[in-house]
Amino acid sequence: MTQTQGSLVRQITDYAHRADPYPIYAELRKTPVVRDAEGPYIVSTYWEIHGLLHDPRLSSDARNLDPQAASELSEEDDPGLPPGFLKLDPPEHDRLRRLATAPFGPPHTPRRLHEMRGELTRIVGELIDGFEGRDRIDLVDHFCYPFPVTVICRLLGVDREDEPRFHAWADTLAASPDPDPDAGAAERRRITRQARTELATYLSELIEERRRAPGDDMLSALVSEQGPEGRMSRVELLSTAALLLVAGHETTVNLIANGMLTLLRNPDVLTRLRKDPHLVVPLVEELLRFDPPVQMLPQRTPLSEIDIAGVTIPRGASVWLLLASGNRDPQRFPDPDRFDPQRRDNQHLGFGSGIHSCFGAPLARLEAQIALTELARRLDEPRLLEDPPTYRRNAVLRGPRHLPLAFEGLRPKGSPNGSPNGSR
Repeated sequence: MTQTQGSLVRQITDYAHRADPYPIYAELRKTPVVRDAEGPYIVSTYWEIHGLLHDPRLSSDARNLDPQAASELSEEDDPGLPPGFLKLDPPEHDRLRRLATAPFGPPHTPRRLHEMRGELTRIVGELIDGFEGRDRIDLVDHFCYPFPVTVICRLLGVDREDEPRFHAWADTLAASPDPDPDAGAAERRRITRQARTELATYLSELIEERRRAPGDDMLSALVSEQGPEGRMSRVELLSTAALLLVAGHETTVNLIANGMLTLLRNPDVLTRLRKDPHLVVPLVEELLRFDPPVQMLPQRTPLSEIDIAGVTIPRGASVWLLLASGNRDPQRFPDPDRFDPQRRDNQHLGFGSGIHSCFGAPLARLEAQIALTELARRLDEPRLLEDPPTYRRNAVLRGPRHLPLAFEGLRPKGSPNGSPNGSR
């Protein structure tokens, strides 16, 4: 089926729908595969998305797009930072992913994340302690952004005094896909290009330092460890480190912000989490289904003709996979628009699936579990000051740009039911 009345892409990316894109997704699911008037094939149902994510004929490499589809891609302002392995196919993708995964955590280094739990808890505690004396905050600016960037810096082995520079680069790169009405396109490109260049220069110097004097951080392991497939090249190290900073940071910011927004809209669940911290594990999985940080995977393309749901997608065509729509598919999830933290058989698409499933998922899960548990436990009577909040303009990595909250005070570290302290 081809969409002829207007553009589906424009509807999906229209900022007017950013606060609640799910009615559009529900309408799309009536026809699982639709050809948009502007070119892409849009896939919106769970089983079709899941099948394509596991189909070796579907490529993530933009070089396999036909010339017309490739001409519609946005310009990549990425000097010094080549595409990461997320945008590559096997065998290059598989080799780089194996090398990147080995020092990152399970199954090769199973204790790295376990040993980070204490550090993550300390970072969260310090950030929440910073709310002392306030009765309102912007959770995104004061918590959701600084937390994952700090974690990535510690993981990579960035010196503490350099962490503010990483924060600034991450903020700039995170904002680059979001059109700023107060800045022209040329100025946005200049600022983004400068941030990418500075980041590439810094990472190059850090890589050389780790070659000379390895530590116990992840970057040292990537630089020094020799596996059956050798080591990453300098260019591959750069792209992987940048991927960890930008992609890992962005998804976690949105996961925590979307998660807290959902909890504040469901105060009974927030109360249950405060009383029973063990609820957080299935709760985070349900958040990844209900309101995932990555809404869609655009710019996939078939390496050969694919027939799916009665539609033939030709080789080289642009394909968009609407993960968030698949997560609300009633053919897969009963009562999909209800937030249920104890949902059974919750095999969501929040981290994708198949060979390109998010390799940072274990860390993102742990960060979200600790962050939401501590926010629920320590904020006394939190409430939204703006609903819906102001969203970022990015339709792919969807989340609030600001999340203003009010609260009565901070509960002390220790007992979840302790008396609140701080300002009233």
